[in-house]
Amino acid sequence: MEAGTIWLLLCAALVLFMTPGLAFFYGGLVKAKSVVSMMMLSFGAMGLVFVLWVLYGFNMGSNGSDLIDGWLANPFSDFALSDMAKNDPASLAGVAFGSTFAVITTALISGAVADRARFLPWMVFAGIWATLVYFPSQGWVWGFDDEGLTGWIGTFTVGDATPIDWAGGTVVHISAGAAALALALVLGKRVTGFTKEDAVPHNVPLVLIGAAILWFGWFGFNTGAAVENGQGALIFLNTIVAPAAGLLGFVVIEHLKEGKATAVGAASGVVAGLVAITPACANLTPFWSIVLGLLAGIACAFAIDLKYKLGYDDSLDVVGLHLVAGVLGCLYLGFFATDTGLFVGGNIDQLVAQVVPVVVVMAYSFAVAFAVATVLDKTIGFRVKEEDEVAGIDTALHGAGYAFD
Repeated sequence: MEAGTIWLLLCAALVLFMTPGLAFFYGGLVKAKSVVSMMMLSFGAMGLVFVLWVLYGFNMGSNGSDLIDGWLANPFSDFALSDMAKNDPASLAGVAFGSTFAVITTALISGAVADRARFLPWMVFAGIWATLVYFPSQGWVWGFDDEGLTGWIGTFTVGDATPIDWAGGTVVHISAGAAALALALVLGKRVTGFTKEDAVPHNVPLVLIGAAILWFGWFGFNTGAAVENGQGALIFLNTIVAPAAGLLGFVVIEHLKEGKATAVGAASGVVAGLVAITPACANLTPFWSIVLGLLAGIACAFAIDLKYKLGYDDSLDVVGLHLVAGVLGCLYLGFFATDTGLFVGGNIDQLVAQVVPVVVVMAYSFAVAFAVATVLDKTIGFRVKEEDEVAGIDTALHGAGYAFD
């Protein structure tokens, strides 16, 4: 087995580990009486999206026969990848790596509906959203054939600039954040718990364990596609310093606002830095990565409070962390991308090239998520019964998470 294939498979395992890490992160943040339900939304996404990706999802953004050039490939061009398995099995490493991105992107959305979403409607939503949004849109950025990139984002040009999105600032974080906002609006506020005073995590150590797993897995997330000499080392280092700076930026603002720096704030700052560096990790020097991490931590420390002012119940701050930091990381490249950013040797072309995919992906994901969630809510019902929500949804849906006898 070639070294490149081994590395890609190893990185796929690291990214796969991120989804259970996300489940720990989210599970620790909710009440004890809904921890199992929260974690099951992530594990349910793993079971469903992995299967759909292999059956047809990979084909929808791959170099198979295009249905709409640059936008959508034929999902049935190689159903269940039977031809690839026979004729080009080494390429399955890339399929495996891509599958882990599809899963965690879908799982990220679930944080917006903590404490009030039913499992079955979530699974239906996850399958439809992944099919209509993530599967085709990942091809917009990374789709390629023997002659190079084929997706419309990958080939979009403004002057001499093309969009930069190394590991999924648009199709992972912005896409998930926009969908999370849509779900939060459709499902409405929690019956209890929609105040800063009520938003008390039941298990802070579990949150920190989840954050640590996410940071560890993110090295696979960002470096998996690094093939050029020295590029992987730069990406790896940037994936260290940006979240570290994000932690610092977040806790400083938290201390100034609340009078204390919390462990959950530190974990949130790490996530903010990781999200922001995702699209930018291969195109920034370490110094500009530190600056980006600081800005992400600061911006997200303010952004997570917007839900109380604007009235949307994004339970676990998917919008405030992933959407905000994802947009920041993508647009920041327009100013500081090595050699092409406005302030480091380039011109405004790179910034314009960054803005267009951000706006299109955000709008598309939000619109699809809002429509699908609305239909599900009006038909089979997306929310649990009010009495179950008040009592805690674990017992009603999955069984209690803790035995206190």
